[in-house]
Amino acid sequence: MPVELQSLLDSINSQPMIRGSSILACAILAAFLANWIFTRLLHQIAKRTVSDVDDQIFNILHRPVFWTFLLLGVSFSLQPIGLIDRPAEIIRSVAKTTLILLWATATIRLIRTLARALAAKPSAHGMIQTRTIPLIDNLALAAIIVGSLYSILVGWQIDVTGFVASAGIMGLAIGFAAKDTLANLFSGIFIIVDAPYQLGDYINLDSGERGMVTHIGLRSTRLLTRDDVEIIVPNSVIGNAKIINETQGPYKKVRIKISVGVSYNERIEKVEEILLRLAEKEDHVCSDPAPRVRFRRFGASSLDFDLLVWIKEPELRGFVTHSMLTHVYNAFRDAGIEIPYSKQDIYIKELPERE
Repeated sequence: MPVELQSLLDSINSQPMIRGSSILACAILAAFLANWIFTRLLHQIAKRTVSDVDDQIFNILHRPVFWTFLLLGVSFSLQPIGLIDRPAEIIRSVAKTTLILLWATATIRLIRTLARALAAKPSAHGMIQTRTIPLIDNLALAAIIVGSLYSILVGWQIDVTGFVASAGIMGLAIGFAAKDTLANLFSGIFIIVDAPYQLGDYINLDSGERGMVTHIGLRSTRLLTRDDVEIIVPNSVIGNAKIINETQGPYKKVRIKISVGVSYNERIEKVEEILLRLAEKEDHVCSDPAPRVRFRRFGASSLDFDLLVWIKEPELRGFVTHSMLTHVYNAFRDAGIEIPYSKQDIYIKELPERE
């Protein structure tokens, strides 16, 4: 090292004000250099990419990085200056608190940006999907708030042992008092992540409820029945129930069965021909898969058939069933095909004698 440079460094070290000012000047220089890198260099690089995610990331990190260099320089420059302990500690604590708040806000924004970018990809899978973004946002927000508060208290040299112990005891008390609410909450999280159903799906529960899913919350799921009645089902109930999802699968088509019986005097081929012709004329019946007729059994007083047809939407089940039954009855009556009904013959063995 040259003698002149060594002499300059020794002179700076021997003067606390000069040394503190030099540290602060270096920090300010580093802050503005980082500002130039983000606004000029990285911004130009980000413009060349197809995605705008990198632009958003650089915009989020720009401000915290600038203030980090600046506030760290202020904090480190206090010691050489020889500022008395109490004011120096207050300034350092304020600087730490500011940095914690800046980076907490930036982290929340960064998580939200990355989560939406990953969920928007066609190959999105796992937990990060469009329907799970609100859940990820809320969990990240809660974790960052708790961690930031803890760091701020530590930065101000406040003993947090009592707070942690109190929070643990309070958590146990809340857990016992609100166990049903917590059960619904965790079930809601599992439902959102596992996605056994989605908004707009028609589901059947083993308890008998059936309807279209209109809302999926952390506490409950709402179903709109065909009677236009909204049913609110707690998520803990759905989490332990067997669910039949009529909408999910390779397609939304649903098969319905029209059962009918005819007299033993009728020809099976004729009945099958009429049923298939009626199914082909129905507007809401799909041609693929094609309708089919199955001769099921020799009944007590009838030959029993099932007409199996596929409909486009689950909510059309009631309407198509009504329409098909009406057309089957009219077609059988016009063709002279008898639809038998239960009959009972009473035989009187003998009449009582008259007195």
